[in-house]
Amino acid sequence: MALSNITLSSAVRQNLLSLQGTAELLATTQGRLATGKKVNSALDNPTNFFTAAGLDARASDISNLLDSIGNGVQVLQAADTGITSLSKLVDTAKSIANQALQTTVGFSTKANITSAAITANGNAVTANDLRGLGTVTNFAFTGTAVPKGAGPGGLAATDTLASIGNSAGTQIANGDTLTINGKTITFNLSNTTATQATSQDAAGNITLFVGSTTAAAKVSDLLGAIDQEAGNFPPGSTGSNASTVSASKLVLNTGVNSDFTLSDTNGVAAKLGLAAFDNKTTNRAGDTLTFSPLGGGLATTVTFGDGTGGTVKSLNDLNAQLAGDNLTASINSSGKLSISTTNDFASFSLPTVAGTSEDATDANGAFQSTLGATTVATPIKDAASQATRQNLVGQFNLIIDQISTTAQDASFNGVGLLNGDSLKLVFNETGKSTLSITGVTFDAGGLGLGHLVAGTDFIDNASTNRALSTLNTASSTLRAQASAFGANLSIVQTRQDFNKNLINVLQTGSSNLTLADTNEEAANSQALSTRQSIATSALSLANTSQQSVLQLLR
Repeated sequence: MALSNITLSSAVRQNLLSLQGTAELLATTQGRLATGKKVNSALDNPTNFFTAAGLDARASDISNLLDSIGNGVQVLQAADTGITSLSKLVDTAKSIANQALQTTVGFSTKANITSAAITANGNAVTANDLRGLGTVTNFAFTGTAVPKGAGPGGLAATDTLASIGNSAGTQIANGDTLTINGKTITFNLSNTTATQATSQDAAGNITLFVGSTTAAAKVSDLLGAIDQEAGNFPPGSTGSNASTVSASKLVLNTGVNSDFTLSDTNGVAAKLGLAAFDNKTTNRAGDTLTFSPLGGGLATTVTFGDGTGGTVKSLNDLNAQLAGDNLTASINSSGKLSISTTNDFASFSLPTVAGTSEDATDANGAFQSTLGATTVATPIKDAASQATRQNLVGQFNLIIDQISTTAQDASFNGVGLLNGDSLKLVFNETGKSTLSITGVTFDAGGLGLGHLVAGTDFIDNASTNRALSTLNTASSTLRAQASAFGANLSIVQTRQDFNKNLINVLQTGSSNLTLADTNEEAANSQALSTRQSIATSALSLANTSQQSVLQLLR
């Protein structure tokens, strides 16, 4: 029977429609509760549906990038770990080099030139005054005429000292003294029984027995005593001249062995015509030594003198000038001055040495081989020390090998920023936000390091310091690169956190557009269920009247 033949009363139809609407709303509410969304398709809300779909898609794209960003963080951390290890290896290499510096110098004898014994005033020179060095020329001082008492003619060397003077003020008196270079010459007139003209005590002081009746001291004895005390000996030697008498005047010679100073008592110097003696009787033209450059040093010229005007007087003065050419000087108790290479440059040969003290320009130059100077042109190795240093070279080379392998191993997922690889990271879904990190090659060669050669490296402090210098440079390079990688890591981690937060923002936005309020929907479901029950009851009541009519017909 066709539905069109079924006739429903108005009340029934109204209740039926209400019940159908309630069922439809209940179905919608139950669907929302089942999916948790209020927009499940474009039919529900086209605007919200497609907007949420776009937000979800972008969040998904960015989420996919997080994996590569995370890998990038690990690559940078692997590089940072590698740099930390490389720094420790470089520090270990430094400790080996410092151990070499603390090892005994690798040469038992360094290249050097050592002078003959240098003397001044007959004694070996000391570190405080090296002025025995230098070309010393004899200086002759001629006094004023000395009056002669009894006897014809002027004063001669053969005359006795008692004949000097023609009045009480010009004659030598008992106890008169001359002091020459700190030594005293005493005129004795009271001892008439002396059997010799002169005598000398243990301190080097001389007495002239002027009053002796058998061996009276003569002018020649005085001149001999003066020469002896002045260091003008032996008379007649190269550069020395014996003091004499000329035209009744005493002619004193300084000689070449020492300075000449003179003082007196009771005016005896004036009695001898020596009142004008001013103690400036030595002419010194300072000897020189020149050295060619050694080990990157500066060519040096040393001029010995009184310490003024750039001249060298003391050992400290000398070392100050030699330091610029990597040389050092020392002196022994015999007055032998030795100039050698410093410990830092112990492996170097002696530079070319010249100057008036070394060549024939000064006949008395102390650094002439003909006068006893010696030269060690090439240093002599110390076998035990060199063996120790060669062992350190072997240890150093093992560290260098580890530096290269560590740089190669500091990689993640096949990317090694310390082995020349580069890294590019993409931060957004369009590919427009990126970071490119250029790798470095930090094997031994890339850090400027290399294997040392036994017998060439670590053999002295200079070669060791060169190795230390390259290690210090490598340390600085590693620190700078660690800082660069650290900055890159900070950027990547910041972008990683940003992307995570952005994904959360996008997903929250999408949820706000599509998610249902479960509390509201549950309340709706309860209300609709109640409405549905009421509608069913109403429909049942609407059919009751028809059932009553049916009963009447029966």
